[in-house]
Amino acid sequence: MDHTRHIRLNDTELTEAVLNGATIYGPGDEKIGHVSEVHGQGASAQVVVDVGGFLGIGAKPVAVPARDLDFMRDESNAVHAVTRWTKDELKALPEHHN
Repeated sequence: MDHTRHIRLNDTELTEAVLNGATIYGPGDEKIGHVSEVHGQGASAQVVVDVGGFLGIGAKPVAVPARDLDFMRDESNAVHAVTRWTKDELKALPEHHN
């Protein structure tokens, strides 16, 4: 996917309503997870990413700062993000518990 043509979200769009369910892509443009929760809003928000698993089963939830993900909208207006972390690096983070 060519992310260079996608529109970056601004800080006011970094809310649970906008980000929940967004696909997260790794540095090699592979799907590595999706947003399952958002705590707070804006650049200081914490985003919970479900990493790995299949159809939501066996995924590990990890919390990362929203500012560490590059959120954007594609041509069909779907929100997604790109991260520098690999799936293995995210899975190595501590599991997020509510």
